[in-house]
Amino acid sequence: MIKLRCKKFFRSNSKLAASSTNAAAGAGAAAASGGDTKLGGEIKWELRPGGMLVQKRECADKDGESIITLRVSTVTHCHDISIQATSSFGELKMILAMVTGLEPEEQRLLYRGKEREDCEYLHMVGVKDKDKVLLFEDPAIKERKLLNLAATSGRVQVIGSTYRTICV
Repeated sequence: MIKLRCKKFFRSNSKLAASSTNAAAGAGAAAASGGDTKLGGEIKWELRPGGMLVQKRECADKDGESIITLRVSTVTHCHDISIQATSSFGELKMILAMVTGLEPEEQRLLYRGKEREDCEYLHMVGVKDKDKVLLFEDPAIKERKLLNLAATSGRVQVIGSTYRTICV
């Protein structure tokens, strides 16, 4: 049986006191020179979209928010959209509604082969600058539009049936 002593796992008070005085001296020198250190400076916090409180990153950007350019491809067109990296897919759909004329409810966005929900954030999913996002019109809504168009022109008579999209 091995006997463990606590002194081996912890620093002694003399070493701890010596390191804290050196850290305080270094922080004072950094503050005097105008530099910001983690030891002596104030820690800035930010709230992430997921609700986690984390230490704010030091970035070269002014606001800490970078703007990325996405290539959004439809069946016939390709659009380059500039948007903040911390935006959601719902915000991207609103911008695409202005560009394409499709309402956000009619749009389906695919990134990396998966349909993305409106509440998902671009940076959390891994969207980077110059990435490609596919835009499709919802097939159920497209079919409903075609039936309404045919019914108004008088070619097809619709008898009070409603079509519903089933989400799994």
